[in-house]
Amino acid sequence: MECNDILSKVKKVHFVGIGGSGMCPIAEILLHKGYQITGSDTAESDTLARVRSYGVPVSMGQKAENVKGAELVVYSAAIKHDNPELVAARKQGIPTVERSVMLGMVTRRFKNCIAVAGTHGKTTTTAMITQIFLEAGLDPSAIIGGKLPLIGSNGRVGKSDTIVCEACEYVDTFLQLHPSVSVILNIDNDHLDYFGTVENTIRSFHKFCTQTSGTIIVNGDDANAMKAVKGIGEARVVTYGFQPTNDYSATDIQPTQRAHEKFSVFKSGNKAANISLSIPGKHNIYNALAAFAVADLFGVNTGNIQKSLHAFTGVHRRFEMLGEFGGVTVADDFAHHPTEVTATLTAAKQMGFKRVWAVFQPHTYSRTYLLFNDFVKALSIADRVVLSEILAVRETNTYNIYSKDLAAKIPGCVWFKTFEEIADYMVKNAEDGDLILTLGGGDIYKCAHMIIEKYKAIGKQQA
Repeated sequence: MECNDILSKVKKVHFVGIGGSGMCPIAEILLHKGYQITGSDTAESDTLARVRSYGVPVSMGQKAENVKGAELVVYSAAIKHDNPELVAARKQGIPTVERSVMLGMVTRRFKNCIAVAGTHGKTTTTAMITQIFLEAGLDPSAIIGGKLPLIGSNGRVGKSDTIVCEACEYVDTFLQLHPSVSVILNIDNDHLDYFGTVENTIRSFHKFCTQTSGTIIVNGDDANAMKAVKGIGEARVVTYGFQPTNDYSATDIQPTQRAHEKFSVFKSGNKAANISLSIPGKHNIYNALAAFAVADLFGVNTGNIQKSLHAFTGVHRRFEMLGEFGGVTVADDFAHHPTEVTATLTAAKQMGFKRVWAVFQPHTYSRTYLLFNDFVKALSIADRVVLSEILAVRETNTYNIYSKDLAAKIPGCVWFKTFEEIADYMVKNAEDGDLILTLGGGDIYKCAHMIIEKYKAIGKQQA
C-alpha cells in the first residue's frame, strides 16, 4: 500500500512513543479528523497526560498486544527496529510508517502548509508564527518543537486549512514535506555525521525548496541559504535580513538590556513597523523578521504582528528564565551547536549581569569532535564555563573525545561527571548579580532545576 494514500484507507492508528514531542501533535490532529487513536510509551509526561485527556487509550510499556486492532502503526525515529510493537505489526501485516513520513502525509491534507527550516531557530520562529496567527484569529494547526506558553503545549489543532510546522533537516526528514510556504532561516555545518559537508546540506535544502509550491521566505544575509534557493523553479523567493537590499529588512536596531530588542522593519524600502521584542539576541531579530514576512504574506494586519511579537515571551528551553535566587538568576537554553551557543551567550553578555556562567552539556561525540575549535571559541564568550560529560545520544565514542579535552582549551573551565556535582559547585561559586545559564540539547535542564532546589534548600527563595 502506498504511503501517500494510506490515510484514506485506514481509521485505526497506533502510535509507538505517543508521548514524544513530535508524535503527540500529529496524533491530536488525526484524532480531531476522525481517526481512532491508540498509543504506548515508556514514561509519563505532560504530553502523555494531554493525549489521555482527549480519551486516547495509552498503554505504559511497549508490548506486542498493544497493536491489536490497529490498521496503521506510526513510530518515532527513536524506536528501534526490534521494538516488540513494530515486530508484531510486521508479523500481522500492519503497515508501519516513521513519524516524519506521517508528518508529510498529514500536512498534505492542509491547503496551506508553512514549513520552517534551518539549522538554528526553527522552534522559536514556528512558535512566533503560530502566536501571530492565533492572535489574528487565523486558527492554525501547529506542530512546534517546544512548548508555546500561549497554548501551554507544543501543538494545537485548528479549524482552518493552515498548518505551521518545523521542517528538520536531519537525515533529510524534511524531504517528506511539500509545503506551500517554506522558511529558510540559515544553513550551518551541523549534522555532519550524516551530511558530511556543508555543500551536501545545501543540496538537501535546495531539494526541499524545489518541493515548495508557493513562496520561499529566505534569510538573504545567509550565503548558504541563498545558494539553496538558486534555480528552484516556480516558487517565489522573498528575502529578509539586516541588509537593506532584502525585501524585509531590520534597521534602527537599538541597544537595550535585559531581554528586549527594538528595531524597525522596512518592506521594499518603505518603513512598515516598529518592533519591540521581549526576548534577547540578534538571532531573534532574524527570527522575528521571518515571522513578520510570513504573517504579512497571509494578510495579517501590521499592528497585530507588532503586538504578537512583543507579547511573545519565548518557548520552553529557549533562553527560558527560571527565576532569581538570592541575587543569582538561573536560565536554560537548548543551544547545542557553536553558532547557537555564540548567539545565546552574546545575548546574555549584553543583559547587564555581573558574570555569565555557561553550564554546557556537549551533545554527541561527533559534533563535539568535528566542531571542537568552534565550541572552544563560542564557550569562551562566557565569564565562567562548567562542562558536564558529553551526551552520547545515538553514538559510541569512536572519536575518543571527552569533556576534559574541551575544558583544557577554555581558560578557567571546570568539568564534572554528574549534574549533582555541577549543582553543588554552582551554588558555592555563583555570586549576587550573576547569571547561571544551562545550555545543551539533552537533559541539562535537569541540572538547572537541581541548582534551583539547592538554592531553595539553603533559604534562597525566588525573588
